Amino acid sequence: MKVSFDATGEVVVITGGAQGIGAALAAAVNAAGGTAVVFDVVKPADAAVEYVEVDVADRSSLQAGVSAVVDRYGRIDGLVAGAAVQPRSPVLEMDPAEWTRTLQVNLDGVVWTCQSVVLHMVARRSGSVVVFTSGMAVTGYAGAAAYASSKAALIAFAKTLAAEVVQHRVRVNVVAPGVIDTEQFRTANAGADREHWHDTIGIGDPEDVVGPLLFLLSDAAAMTGSVLTRERAFAKLTRFAE
Repeated sequence: MKVSFDATGEVVVITGGAQGIGAALAAAVNAAGGTAVVFDVVKPADAAVEYVEVDVADRSSLQAGVSAVVDRYGRIDGLVAGAAVQPRSPVLEMDPAEWTRTLQVNLDGVVWTCQSVVLHMVARRSGSVVVFTSGMAVTGYAGAAAYASSKAALIAFAKTLAAEVVQHRVRVNVVAPGVIDTEQFRTANAGADREHWHDTIGIGDPEDVVGPLLFLLSDAAAMTGSVLTRERAFAKLTRFAE
């Protein structure tokens, strides 16, 4: 069975979309006839993708970016909040600045992005938001306390936001994409850590997550406040392939 998505006329904002999953999604949105607008601190390699320089940890920068998109297009149909950092250090050795910066980007950045974008969606009574969590939100992971904590908090935040805006026909869902081979993953998981993920749940490609994201952004996803995870399914597929 083949599935295709039509995004003609729709505008999707993707934070952290200069690389990895966000970049793959931006290309797919454009290919489906929509307009992907990437919010990031670095410019995407794909010149066809519209880019707005935004630091999600800076609320005023976010608000300016959202205003620029709304002024240009008059709408934002979808939001994928993917900007994140993933430092590694043991809890007992963690620099307070590292903890603060991780929460500012991974948690506060999502909160302020949603606040700015969803206000416009509520006014139009239409929109879909997707937030990223991680399996570490449930299991934890040695050396990744700040990252895991931020991702756990995002589940509660997204479910709460979903309950608050459902009457306005705005949907908010969460994706746990599994372990994906991105630059951020490779930086945070070198050597033995990479082997651990390969031998347990497997390592996927950014394009593997695009289908679920397009589904959640589409009208076909009559769901909100849900957490979609692909970790176990992907582990079975990769092991079967081996």
